[in-house]
Amino acid sequence: MCLPPLRQKKAHIMKVQNEMIDVIGVTKGHGVMSRWHTKKLPRKTHKGLRKVACIGAWHPARVAFTIARAGQEGYHHRTEFNKKGGFLRYGEVNNDFLMVKGCMVGTKKRVLTLRKSLLVQSTRKAKESIDLKFIDTTSKFGHGRF
Repeated sequence: MCLPPLRQKKAHIMKVQNEMIDVIGVTKGHGVMSRWHTKKLPRKTHKGLRKVACIGAWHPARVAFTIARAGQEGYHHRTEFNKKGGFLRYGEVNNDFLMVKGCMVGTKKRVLTLRKSLLVQSTRKAKESIDLKFIDTTSKFGHGRF
């Protein structure tokens, strides 16, 4: 399944300087080697080398359920929450790029949807206040004095 040709050349620009964003996309697809950890076939094999070599004996004349077969592994729709978009004190980005901290979902050139984060960042201070009494500075390794 391939994506339809994109008619719009210019991207919808949204300012995300030091904000949390959500990234929506489709993950990278994998084959039977990644799914069942089978061996890669030699170079001269016919019709591909990332396949399963033997799927069973002649008799019984059926494929057993224990044989590694291809199936759905990857190519799933995923949403990654609270990615940091843009950075403080970086300056103005004049090119058609967006800096996002961390990894992205999917392969290169795959269309991603970026939106403002739906989950509000909750800080620890809002939940509880900590009253420190003592900080232990002794070493947990050896018999040192400090």
